[in-house]
Amino acid sequence: MTSGCNKLDVYDWLTDMDLPSNYKPFDIVEVRFKGSRKEFFVNTENLYLEMGEMVAVEPSTGGYDIGHVSLTGELVRLQLKKNRVKAEDVAKKVYRKATEKDIEKFNAAKELEWETMHRARTLALDLGLSMKISDVDYQGDKTKATFYYTAEGRVDFRELIKRMAESFRIRIEMRQIGMRQEASRLGGIGSCGRELCCSTWLTDFKTVSTSAARYQNLSLNTLKLAGQCGKLKCCLNYELDSYMDALKDIPTDIDRIDTEIGMAYLQKTDIFKKTMWFSYPKAENWIPLTVDKVREFVQMNKGGQKPTELLYIEPEEEAKAKPINYDYENVVGQDSLTRLDDRNKKKRRKKKPAGKNPNGETAQKSAENRPARPPRQPQAKADNAPRTDNPRPKATAGEGTEGAAKPRPKRRNNNNRNRDRRNYNNNDNKAE
Repeated sequence: MTSGCNKLDVYDWLTDMDLPSNYKPFDIVEVRFKGSRKEFFVNTENLYLEMGEMVAVEPSTGGYDIGHVSLTGELVRLQLKKNRVKAEDVAKKVYRKATEKDIEKFNAAKELEWETMHRARTLALDLGLSMKISDVDYQGDKTKATFYYTAEGRVDFRELIKRMAESFRIRIEMRQIGMRQEASRLGGIGSCGRELCCSTWLTDFKTVSTSAARYQNLSLNTLKLAGQCGKLKCCLNYELDSYMDALKDIPTDIDRIDTEIGMAYLQKTDIFKKTMWFSYPKAENWIPLTVDKVREFVQMNKGGQKPTELLYIEPEEEAKAKPINYDYENVVGQDSLTRLDDRNKKKRRKKKPAGKNPNGETAQKSAENRPARPPRQPQAKADNAPRTDNPRPKATAGEGTEGAAKPRPKRRNNNNRNRDRRNYNNNDNKAE
């Protein structure tokens, strides 16, 4: 098995088999290059090659190219037969195993592909060409580059090739590909969440039509049916044969059944369960009927008879299944939907739980067990005179300041207080 996961991976199921002693290995090997390119080469030097090894091979033009060996031995003979290639027509050779110098040059060429592609797109826009350059593939010796592009019609890119040859100083080859081939080269993730089939294993791009979606009862939604390439998804053909076989047992010319209470119309068909769903014009429920029952009713209509009514026929699997009794009830709709809309309600404080003292008793129980406190005796006052609010009368205008309440001095620090005290003593000494 080659390393990685791409559509060119192969499995050599002859690896663990013992070959005859006089067996001569098949001298043609299969080599894998970038993208979806695989070619066959003759091992003229009788090199011992294993799957995954890098080799220098002969390209279609001068120089050499670097690729990975993808298959050896007898399985290559089967691949030649599958691709309708004769062994005598394989003329290109394997030069040698890639050396360290060859690998360094090959990696340097691959690093130039991204920048080269964007510069080529700029040149195409300057010339006003209606084309999209989607990928570039450098040859292993950095002497040639293949540009893959997509276009709706024919494009005259002769002037573009001249400018690219002057700019890149290499030989230029232009190759037009389709939308599906472009998606397979670029890769990506599909709507299923997995890698694109065309970039992992699918190599044969078959035509996909909208009838494949109709046979599978899929809605013709362009956004859902189109892949990354803009075309219909290739996976629409995967199960098409199974649906075609199942549709043989289902009548396709029946779209209504006439009953005594009215006309019932076909709504949908379950192909694999062989069930057809009908409904009346003003009814909300669909009535499933088996294919045999539908044919029976159609024969009655052809004979001028009408069934009384289409009744729901319980399938055998559902009839055998035991009903499940749930231990809960459906309470949807019982609570008001506006119960949380009243934002003006005051938040009520939660009462704190009563604590316990160190003896393990609550506050209420501790108060009950506490002894009664004796009554407090009143204290006698002088002359039992009631106390006034302001015992010191305020000084009126023109009277002395004796007995009047003095304003409270401002508090000062100790240094100022000591300084004032010293000044006061000095003044007293001078007066004497």
